[in-house]
Amino acid sequence: MAINQNHIVEELEGIKCAIVEKNVSPMRAEFLKKLLYYNHYTVVVVASPPPKSAPAKSLTDEVVEAAPAAPIVETYTVGVTDLMFNATNAIFGRLLHAPEGHIVTLAYWHQKEKVPSDEVPYFVTNL
Repeated sequence: MAINQNHIVEELEGIKCAIVEKNVSPMRAEFLKKLLYYNHYTVVVVASPPPKSAPAKSLTDEVVEAAPAAPIVETYTVGVTDLMFNATNAIFGRLLHAPEGHIVTLAYWHQKEKVPSDEVPYFVTNL
């Protein structure tokens, strides 16, 4: 059982995993898988469950049904078998390394930069 929402443990494909991120795109799942595998974690990626069914119909639902349904986008859940893993602690504790040899920064984790600039402290912003 998780102490807080930052440390979630679930069973993915029959394996207990610490959840890294949920409902991510296929590209994001591949990025996280490569990064975590490079850092010697066993990564489990599974398709996220479809959205829950709609509640009981009301009179206003007839108007909503006339609108075309949004396309279903396939998303994934990424987890690691190390139950002590916490993405926040790993990033700010400077525990993860990028394949280029640099330490993973928050901007790199969120894919806002191609190469992590680990010489700049995370609390310094480019204004």
